[in-house]
Amino acid sequence: MPITIKELHIKINVDEKSQGSSNSGSAKGGGKDEIVAACVEEVMDILQRQKER
Repeated sequence: MPITIKELHIKINVDEKSQGSSNSGSAKGGGKDEIVAACVEEVMDILQRQKER
């Protein structure tokens, strides 16, 4: 008799403190354009990671 899995819950905790601190340090000294560019880069990285899954 086969077993059917109806739901699967996966919880993952990721610690990215080393990467996050370098981005916030560079954004403090910059202007609005640099902050927006950093945000756009982060969003593009997140979208790329989702696409790879």
